[in-house]
Amino acid sequence: MKLAKFIVDADLANKTEVTKACLLAFYHLKKEGVEEFTSADYARWIEGHNFSQPNVTRLTKKLKKSTDTIKGSKSGTFRLEHTFLKQLEASFPQLSEKSQDVEDDGTILPPVLYENTRRGYVESLAKQINGSYEHNIFDGCAVLMRRLEEVLLIMSYENLGIAAAIKDGSGQYVMLERIVADAAGNGTLNLSRNSRKSIETFRELGNYSAHKITYICRREFIKEKVDDYRALIDELLHKAGLRT
Repeated sequence: MKLAKFIVDADLANKTEVTKACLLAFYHLKKEGVEEFTSADYARWIEGHNFSQPNVTRLTKKLKKSTDTIKGSKSGTFRLEHTFLKQLEASFPQLSEKSQDVEDDGTILPPVLYENTRRGYVESLAKQINGSYEHNIFDGCAVLMRRLEEVLLIMSYENLGIAAAIKDGSGQYVMLERIVADAAGNGTLNLSRNSRKSIETFRELGNYSAHKITYICRREFIKEKVDDYRALIDELLHKAGLRT
């Protein structure tokens, strides 16, 4: 959970200054292992979150009087009182557990592109693509990029009523290589010229990362193709009927 979301969930805007400081101390304890804090730490934590800067001296006096804090190991430092800490852990268990949410900054695929598709798996894949790239997991990113391309190509064929073109004799979808080969010339799918090139580019990029033993994907291999990938996914989302 990012700090901005915690601020909303904890309703910090309607809390006293001391409670704000204690709640943010709890957040940083759970996320970063910060066991002791000062009034100056609180002033730093709230920067950029539309809260008034505290009078550090006055806040320190208030924290000394609070029953929710105890004295830290150094002068002017505080720890959360044990019973109060347990209450916060019960109120915000999500900070004590490893979240399954993918936090990303939309580096490869901006949220405006994939939000409101009504397909949770599409949004999840898009966020994983962003998150893996932003955390330098470039082989993982390349494989996920290929997977989202495959998912949206199949959905596009289904939406256009031509799924039979990419199924084998038993009714199963063929491998992505054959789907891409058909998509490049399929008049009903009618991909743009750039997308016809891109589908093979990103299939190949993902294949290298998934199957080539000595290959290691690097940031620049993906970065130089980001604009093409965004354009491809945007087009496929429309053809799959997920965006209008």
